[in-house]
Amino acid sequence: MIINEIENVLDKHVRPKLSQHYGDVRVISFEDGVVVISLMGQCKNCPSAQITVETIIESEIKKHIPEVSRVLLVNNVSDDLLDFAKKVLSKKLKG
Repeated sequence: MIINEIENVLDKHVRPKLSQHYGDVRVISFEDGVVVISLMGQCKNCPSAQITVETIIESEIKKHIPEVSRVLLVNNVSDDLLDFAKKVLSKKLKG
């Protein structure tokens, strides 16, 4: 399965680099050539996150797995935090 191949590339070529900065990467999905990932640890909020994705993560994955055409970074927010934000915004708009 392609997700396993992606994880192997990440384990061998990407995670060691990210761990030097106390970060990690999580694969969320793979569909139609696009790998969707999120960064974790210190890498999650790094201002250079997109550059890291393009220069390290995407280049390594594409080098080893030709079926991958793109790596997309998403910043996940928990459902609890989204609900809280909606309540706060709703109160501000009403009041």
